Amino acid sequence: MGRLAKLPLFMDLAGKRVVVAGGSAGAAWKAELLAAAGADVAIYAAEPSDEMAALVDRGAEAGSLTLNRRPWSTDVVAHAAFALCDAETEGEAWAFRCAAKAAGVPVNVVDKPEFCDVQFGSIVNRSPVVIGISTDGAAPILGQAIRRRIETLLPPTLADWGALAKRVREAVTERLKPGQERRSFWEHLAEKAFGPAPEAGDDEAMLAEARRIAEGGDARGRVILVGAGPGDAELLTLKAVRALQSADVILFDDLVSNDVLELARREAKRMMVGKRGGRASCRQEDINDLMISLARQGKRVVRLKAGDPMVFGRAGEEIERLKRENIPVEVVPGISAGIAMASALGLSLTHRDAAHSLRFVTGHAKSGELDETLDWKGLADPETTLVVYMGGRTAAGIATRLIREGLPADMPVVLGYAIGQAEQSLVPKRLSDLLLEGAVTPGAPVVIGIGRVFEPALAAVESRPSAASLG
Repeated sequence: MGRLAKLPLFMDLAGKRVVVAGGSAGAAWKAELLAAAGADVAIYAAEPSDEMAALVDRGAEAGSLTLNRRPWSTDVVAHAAFALCDAETEGEAWAFRCAAKAAGVPVNVVDKPEFCDVQFGSIVNRSPVVIGISTDGAAPILGQAIRRRIETLLPPTLADWGALAKRVREAVTERLKPGQERRSFWEHLAEKAFGPAPEAGDDEAMLAEARRIAEGGDARGRVILVGAGPGDAELLTLKAVRALQSADVILFDDLVSNDVLELARREAKRMMVGKRGGRASCRQEDINDLMISLARQGKRVVRLKAGDPMVFGRAGEEIERLKRENIPVEVVPGISAGIAMASALGLSLTHRDAAHSLRFVTGHAKSGELDETLDWKGLADPETTLVVYMGGRTAAGIATRLIREGLPADMPVVLGYAIGQAEQSLVPKRLSDLLLEGAVTPGAPVVIGIGRVFEPALAAVESRPSAASLG
């Protein structure tokens, strides 16, 4: 755990006395917030603003609001659970803090963090689900921007599911054992919480699910094949993030970035099972056996694959084996490296003026050598965009075969190294360049794009002879 500027805590104020000193519009907003948390708010303001007066007249749905039309004094903070002041001067801020500290009451002075024990952050309200966001007072506008982003991710119906969870929690705790049983139940509820609002009868349906789990109906675990994308964690789908945050075990490729792994549940066990050409790697059979063993222990297993699991990721073999063993399996797609490379270049792989088809191929056969069984004649179609995965060691052979089948030797090519990662490099060339020894950096993960759609990238480099690559 890295350093925390402030420890986020959630304070129960229901039925407790809270003091608000000041009658400004800002103080009114804080008083409304405190009352919404169930506090009995005592406001001290000799000349309350129109906003404060209107708030008191309107009243609060929870808690209470009492306006005392006089300045605060040191005795008013005694026995309060919390004290807040919208101070007009530094002297008033200091005096209020001293009074609160003498009474042993935590204090907040609006917009003066140096006088505060606690600070208010931006709030996303899906009560009983409440999310607080703090920038340690450094950038409140940034906190608001983060809140807006989170608001778009969380459906309003999350509040209804949170309320349902509160209603059934005691019964679930009584029926299910700590550990995997309870975890299975709450994961099931969490998945439903991002869908439609609960309907009449869903309370009983969830309790029936708890009974089913208690009777051994959820003894099997499950496997989720998740596409990690090319490396940039921001390119993950929301479903992929949810899978990572609910995993018990994560089996990941060695091309998966640390930024992606950082989004996983902290308690999840992480095991690297990468497969890289020319390096010591886990056997596919061993990976399959490991997934099955973990799932049979009731674990929720995420098989995290670079790019998209269904594009040259051996997902088909894994799915077939899991289904034969009656292990539930799900697939969450990711952004394939070829697509990410095109996005990084700002080029369309299917620009209608340059290509009428798009083909993804692997650069080698099971033997690790050039695959002679590919449709080389079709791949050499000059109107086709060709994306070659795992072709670093066979690039010269690929170029030789394509040129032999009639593809022009000056066809534009882009070598994409470490796509989507900080060290990403995009190197435009001509097809004939791949014939040269050392044209492709050995050992580096590379995607090769071949076709007329890459002409703009090549032209940009050729117009600047000193440039070697696009960052």
